[in-house]
Amino acid sequence: MSKEEHQAGKSKVIVYVVIRVLVVAVMIAQIFNGNWHNVFTCALTLVLLLLPSILAKRLRIVLPNTLEIIIVCFIFAAEILGEVREYYVLYERWDDMLHTMNGFLAAAIGFALIDILNRHEKVSMSLSPMFVALVAFCFSMTIGVLWEFFEFSMDYFAGADMQKDTWLSSFNSVALNPEGANVPVHVDVESVTVNGQTWDKYLDIGLFDTMHDLFVNFIGAIVFSILGLIYIKNRGKGVAAKFIPTRKDA
Repeated sequence: MSKEEHQAGKSKVIVYVVIRVLVVAVMIAQIFNGNWHNVFTCALTLVLLLLPSILAKRLRIVLPNTLEIIIVCFIFAAEILGEVREYYVLYERWDDMLHTMNGFLAAAIGFALIDILNRHEKVSMSLSPMFVALVAFCFSMTIGVLWEFFEFSMDYFAGADMQKDTWLSSFNSVALNPEGANVPVHVDVESVTVNGQTWDKYLDIGLFDTMHDLFVNFIGAIVFSILGLIYIKNRGKGVAAKFIPTRKDA
């Protein structure tokens, strides 16, 4: 093991310990506050933090230290900072940052799945670098879409608000065309009355948030797909090597 790898391994252990201590501290605070929903979120976070190492052992793969650290920090940022500490509400771009990172990480995983098969001696595959990068991109976008399905399902069936609302001052609509033609008309919102309460903007429920999430996921997926393409063409070299899992016997 090189000195750099040893240092990265130490950093990973430190991150794991610090994150777990913080989660337990937050859980204890939420127990005293009587907020059992947040207590459950903390418990779920502790379980999720075990998944990278469990999956690595089960699937006999090696997770790069950089990838594992980012996954752990991603889980903490999404569950503890985002949900419990309400960063999703306090910081407008917090959700964008996480969805971009999700697109990046999902592309890395999709890339690794295809690349491992492509290099396996028992699998007769010989895919071009461009095709592997394309599959990684598509895999990432599919994960993003499935997550948006989950958010909608939670909002619709469980009364949650995972698809955050967006205030709009104007929109275009065919339905409001006075002639009934299939031509959109521009509408500037001056006031909207709901249950006797007047708003000066229109409240879009979920659509803008969903499309925005998918767009930033798209950016993350594109960025990694390009890095992955460079990685394949320069086998084992490049920034992407820090994010791509490999087989233990590779």
